[in-house]
Amino acid sequence: MATVQEDQATLDDFEQYRGELVGYCYRMLGSSSEAEDAVQDTFTKAWRNLDRFEGRSSLRTWLYKIASNACFDQLRSSQRRARPMDLSDTWSVDGPIGELLPEVTWIQPVPDRLVRGSLADPAEVAEGRDTIRLAFISALQHLPPKQRAALILCEVLRWPAADVADLLDSTVASVNSALQRARATLEEVNARTITNAVPAKQQVDPAVLDRWVEAFEAYDIDALTLLVREDAIQSMPPYELWLQGRDAVVGWWVGPGAECAGSRLLPTSANGLPAFGQYRPSGPGGRHEPWALMVLEFDGDQVAEFSFFLDTDTLFPLFGLPQHPDDPVDA
Repeated sequence: MATVQEDQATLDDFEQYRGELVGYCYRMLGSSSEAEDAVQDTFTKAWRNLDRFEGRSSLRTWLYKIASNACFDQLRSSQRRARPMDLSDTWSVDGPIGELLPEVTWIQPVPDRLVRGSLADPAEVAEGRDTIRLAFISALQHLPPKQRAALILCEVLRWPAADVADLLDSTVASVNSALQRARATLEEVNARTITNAVPAKQQVDPAVLDRWVEAFEAYDIDALTLLVREDAIQSMPPYELWLQGRDAVVGWWVGPGAECAGSRLLPTSANGLPAFGQYRPSGPGGRHEPWALMVLEFDGDQVAEFSFFLDTDTLFPLFGLPQHPDDPVDA
């Protein structure tokens, strides 16, 4: 890639890399809001220090270096983010729902539009989606920051080891060693955590999505049951509670979750997966109010995993979802 000389670089030159940088920082941090903050901090520092950019590397590489350091700074003072399945054994439908845990506990979903630049090549879109799936993001959080960066840069973004070594102020041998250790850790994490593996790069049939919306809005339990895989998982951050198995998931819907009857859904997308803003009829006069961002992982014509993120005050604006389903939707 041709370099941009310091007297030629503009804010527009920075902006062309925003999507891929947000994708990189999201994989590093596990939080879409923190990733956006890290990229904004990157652009601010780059602009203030433009006189130090000598063109010996590409502008893109220079921005990634600043972004990496922003992530490293953030990770020094933060705990590892996780999903409910990483924190406890499966819960019972009849058991307590548990306490609300703070936002910093959880892997946060990311709108596809924010990371669009990292999914831009049609030949790599499906593979790119796999690398922002919630399970993969959660697994990455088990890696020390430098190993995490090396793995993302080398194996997700396909940077040469020499370029990664330069970015991390390291050596090729050290980068290769970090990759080895990172791969071993991920294998161990995947072996001991619950994952509902779905065939890589699988596409969802729009007709199946339509059936899901129709069944959920009608709260047709028989139709919904047919759309749930036998070993499906349901989680509901910020609660630690999670359930596994069709009987448990459906049992929740007709038990503690029965207030979801009459909900309306607005489509969006998160982590390369179908997602919906869910509105329950819980307001005055039965008005539909925000309840959850629903992220679905399909296996064929059935859902293998349901993630209901309840922090709608943060997530609905982030995803451009309105306060009420009949309000205008943000572009």
